[in-house]
Amino acid sequence: MKRAVIIGAGQGGTALFRLLMNMEHIQVIAVYDILSSAPGIVEAEKHHVKIGSDWREIRNDQVDFIFESTGNPDVLTELRKTIQPNTMIVPSQLARLFYSLMKEKDQLIVRLNEQMSIQETILNSTHDGMIAINSHEQILIFNEAAERISGIQAQSAIGRPLREVMKSSGLPRVMRTQQAEHNRKQQLQNGTIVITTRVPMIEEGRCIGALAVFKDITDMVEMADQVTNLKNVQTMLEAIIQSSDDAISVVDENGIGLMINPAYTRLTGLLPEEVIGHPATADISEGESMHLQVLETGKAVRGVSLKVGPNKKDVIVNVAPIIVDGQKRGSVGVIHDVSELNSLHGQLEKAKKRIQTLEAKYSFDEIIGTSEEMRVAIEQAKLAAQTPATILLRGESGTGKELFAHAIHNESQRKHHSFVRVNCAALSEQLLESELFGYEEGAFTGAKRGGKRGLFEEADNGSIFLDELGELSSTMQAKLLRVLQEQEIIRVGGTKPISINVRVIAATNVNLEKAIAENRFREDLYYRLSKFPISIPPLRERMNDLELLAMHLLNKLNKDYGRYVQAISHEALEYLSGYQWPGNVRELENVLARTMIYMESASRRVELQHLPPLFSNVQTDTVIQKSTIGEKEEKLQELLNNFEKSVIVNALERYQGNRTNAAKALGISIRSLYYKMEKYEIA
Repeated sequence: MKRAVIIGAGQGGTALFRLLMNMEHIQVIAVYDILSSAPGIVEAEKHHVKIGSDWREIRNDQVDFIFESTGNPDVLTELRKTIQPNTMIVPSQLARLFYSLMKEKDQLIVRLNEQMSIQETILNSTHDGMIAINSHEQILIFNEAAERISGIQAQSAIGRPLREVMKSSGLPRVMRTQQAEHNRKQQLQNGTIVITTRVPMIEEGRCIGALAVFKDITDMVEMADQVTNLKNVQTMLEAIIQSSDDAISVVDENGIGLMINPAYTRLTGLLPEEVIGHPATADISEGESMHLQVLETGKAVRGVSLKVGPNKKDVIVNVAPIIVDGQKRGSVGVIHDVSELNSLHGQLEKAKKRIQTLEAKYSFDEIIGTSEEMRVAIEQAKLAAQTPATILLRGESGTGKELFAHAIHNESQRKHHSFVRVNCAALSEQLLESELFGYEEGAFTGAKRGGKRGLFEEADNGSIFLDELGELSSTMQAKLLRVLQEQEIIRVGGTKPISINVRVIAATNVNLEKAIAENRFREDLYYRLSKFPISIPPLRERMNDLELLAMHLLNKLNKDYGRYVQAISHEALEYLSGYQWPGNVRELENVLARTMIYMESASRRVELQHLPPLFSNVQTDTVIQKSTIGEKEEKLQELLNNFEKSVIVNALERYQGNRTNAAKALGISIRSLYYKMEKYEIA
């Protein structure tokens, strides 16, 4: 440790003494001044430092530094002459500098103490608790409010790690994330509930600590929770209304608009400022406001048709009153776009049709007929349904082959699986192949990503009905033969066989034996298909079933057309029985449908005059022959005119000259009938 002596104990010497006394490596061993009352002498005496008036008694071997602070140049000169070179002499100029520095230091300390006092006063005067930590998570600030709220003394908290004092604090998390947290709920160790805001303290991009400001809300928690719950409910209701795809409008008890949602604006074209604050009639284009009606009656209304908005949009509205404590406080309306409902209805119908293609709708109970021919066909079909064999349904167009296919599937053990129908004549060869067997991704232009399952795969474990089988090309016949032989298919564009378990029910109105002879149908495929052939008789061969069929079809058409026809007269049946029915049951249904359309809505029985004219092939040939006998060179147009005239004359005769009924039966307007009668000179 270095030893120092101070000569001169005025202000400069005193400041120098104070400075040196605070240094660890310098020891002041003596202070000299000619005045025993000098401030430095007095202060040195208090610190038990040697004092004196004559510095000449200083021994060089005991002193390292001599600070000359008298300001007398003679003293400095004498010191330099007397003191050995190994002792450093510090002149008075430096002493004054030290004094100036000490004075500034004291003033700075005073100002800092004042500022700290002010800051402490501010921190302690606030009602909110404040806690600050440094980068080592040690507590720097813990004000009086924090003491009061937490029950922890500041004296025992400041300087300690935060985790030891307040485990529930989120300040360490804020320091890690450097993200502020506002208005967070926290429960302290003493059970007090506070709302706190925590912020990181950033300096030059580095987090140097964090500050928490919190408020005691224990007494307010219950009330705040209730308010929060109400706000949550309000927010949820508003969110539901705003996000709903249904257009919603709300009015108050006076019928003034309170709220609409975006769906309402999309539907009506009206903006919020055009509705909110305006009467409930502001959105009505045609009709009466249901809001006002509900407010007047207090009863809800449903399914009312209106036109709303500038575009007169067709809508259906449901409106209900808002009742609070038994009092009407307004009403809420839900508006449905009719066009959207129609679209949804269309989608539903498509879905129904899709489902219908995968399920059988009919059973043997719905096959009408008691004739021997039909009874034999039904018994054969029931027997075939119990076997896994391929079934070939043969019969003319319109005899009910598809009806038999449905019934066979529903009678079989496969009835709980898919029933897929395919009209082989309705699709081109390429399209039919991709529909039946499916295709792999990229098999052709326009192929769906991931490929597509074919109808044989859709029908796995079920049945597939191939209608109009005789129309298949030779290529498709070969591929179908492979399916029947191997019970596997290969998708278009694929190479891997896919095993299937499908019962094939085929149908055709083509004479397959003749087609084989003409090389239009494969003989090996014929034998594969005809393991269990079933012939369905045409209508002309089972005329005993005509009345049963007619009544069954009339009941069906009653549902389709909203009529209530309950019977058919004997004369009408006789007239129908005289016809050969080349279109079979399908043609009979067509004739009865046309009859019902032209009947009076109140009619309950089909009479002879209701039926349209029916012409057999023999009658048509006779008319044509009559018009061509002896006139072999007659033009085609003349032949057609003669035939048309004959048809009109027959219709007028059958309806006893009633031109209105004749026009309806012919499917032309009364004006057209008069024109043709005049053209052909029919009286």
